[in-house]
Amino acid sequence: MLTIPLEKLAYIVEKAREYDAEVPVDRDYEEGSDAADDDEREILFDTPDNPTAQELRAAIDELNVDEREELLALLWLGRGDYDAASWPEALAQARQTASSTETDYLLGTPLLGDYLEEGVEALGLSLEDFEGE
Repeated sequence: MLTIPLEKLAYIVEKAREYDAEVPVDRDYEEGSDAADDDEREILFDTPDNPTAQELRAAIDELNVDEREELLALLWLGRGDYDAASWPEALAQARQTASSTETDYLLGTPLLGDYLEEGVEALGLSLEDFEGE
C-alpha cells in the first residue's frame, strides 16, 4: 500500500517529534551543577547548531517523489482531513499539490510526527517495530 519503507517513515516520525520538542533558548536559564545534565537539556534548545531540523529536512528531501506524496497524504490522513477509506483521494490530492515547498510545509506542521504515525495506523500499519532505531 505504501512505497515509503516503514523504517524510513519511523525515522522521520522520530525526527519530527524531536523537532517539535525543541524550545527557544532562554538566555537566563541556569546551568545545572552536573555537566552531563546540561548536555541532555540543551538538545532541546532550538539553536543554529542543533542538527534536528537539518536531519528531518534531509530525511524528507531524500525521499523520492512518490514517497513525499505519500508523506503528505499520511499527514492529512492522521490529521483527520481524510479517513482510511478515502486514502486514494488523499494521495491524489497530494500528487496535485506537491511542490518544491512541501518540505517546508511539513516542517512547519506542529505535531507532524504524531499525525504521520496516526496516518500509518489508520491504514492498518505500525511503526512500533522500528521505533528507537
